[in-house]
Amino acid sequence: MKRTMNYCQNKTNRLVMILCVSVAPLLAGLMTVGCAGDRYHESTGESIDDSAITVRVKSALGGDSQYKYEDVHVSTFKGTVQLSGFVSSRDAKSHAEDLAKNVEGAKRVQDNIALKD
Repeated sequence: MKRTMNYCQNKTNRLVMILCVSVAPLLAGLMTVGCAGDRYHESTGESIDDSAITVRVKSALGGDSQYKYEDVHVSTFKGTVQLSGFVSSRDAKSHAEDLAKNVEGAKRVQDNIALKD
């Protein structure tokens, strides 16, 4: 009986050791990579939100009846919308910024649109 108990205990100890050696690095890797964002990287949720904001801004610019924004590019990072490209007038530039500011989810707008010569 004692011999059987020692055998089972040794087998259990080996199994625990194997699990610790193989699973611990995997868990450590998942904890460091994960889905969290930081100052320079978006989390998965932020990326999804930013994609939706970009689509809404592009839709607002594309649906504007006053100006054409064919040469304006939109990107979003952590809620900050960046407009870049070219327009033909200062009014069009200002209007594009206003449209982007009024989009749901846009926290800030960086207007890097240049005027065409």
